[in-house]
Parts: sequence; C-alpha cells; structure tokens
Amino acid sequence: MIRRDGTWLYRGSPIGRKELVCLFASVLKRESDGSYWLETPAERGRIDVEDVPFVAVELKWSGNGQDQRLSFRTNVDQVVTADAGHPIRVAHDLLTCRPTPYLLLRAGSDARAAIEARISRPVYYELAALAEPRWVGCRRMLGVWSCRSFFTLGEFPVGESAVGEE
Repeated sequence: MIRRDGTWLYRGSPIGRKELVCLFASVLKRESDGSYWLETPAERGRIDVEDVPFVAVELKWSGNGQDQRLSFRTNVDQVVTADAGHPIRVAHDLLTCRPTPYLLLRAGSDARAAIEARISRPVYYELAALAEPRWVGCRRMLGVWSCRSFFTLGEFPVGESAVGEE
C-alpha cells in the first residue's frame, strides 16, 4: 500500500529503505481502470494507493515570466519539469474546497492511467509565491509559468488588484 503522504508499506509496515522504494517505484504501472500494479518480467501484483503514489517534495525554479522553469523532486528523487507534457493541475476537495495540486509524471493510455505526484503543501506555497494573475477565458486566474506553459493555481481574489494595476 502507498499512503497519501507517500509512505510505501509492506504488510502494514513502512518500507524503511529508500533504495527499495525507488526500485518498486521504477516498476509501478497504472491501468486504464485506475488500478496500480508493480510489474516485473517475472511477476505482477496489485498495490493499493490512497491518493497518488508520489509526492513532490522540492521545487527548484529559474528564469522569469514565460521563460520560467519549474522543476520538482519527488519523494523517490525523480526530477520532473512542469511543461506541456507534464502539467500541473489543481483539484478541490468537494467538502472543504481545499485545493490539492498535482504534477503529471507519466502519461498513460488515457487520463485514468496517468501517474501523478501530489505537490506537498510547502511546495504549493512556494508556487503560490511565484504566481501571477492572468486572464484565462473570461476568468482572472493566478498561476505559474513553466517552459512557456501557464498553469492555473486558482481564481484571483475578487476586489484585489495585481501589482501595477489600478
């Protein structure tokens, strides 16, 4: 099982060796029905995942505006740069409306087969600090640029004005 916080378990106990978790992560697959599997040439076993299997725990950024580049490190030390092929998306809890951001790590045969990392709360706050307002359709949104792609993080607060606006 993989907990929401990114902890990998074997028979209810956390796997303490990061190298072993990284090895399992390298053979993780996802089916179009949303199920996760550990698959080697010799074996295949289903694994339960509370949310998504990985957590983005660190952000490195360089550049400004459209030329900004946002790279994330996951809890298994995979580094992925947000771009058109690795978008950031924000889901909202139906009860609390609390945002939960995700980064696409590996595309699948369809959206349900994709493998994502949940962006940790501290990293999300770093993203929010880099956010800028932009009109997306008829809605004013806050978002971030990475590799010439704009990723929305949420709506711009009503009644607020952006720096430089009057």
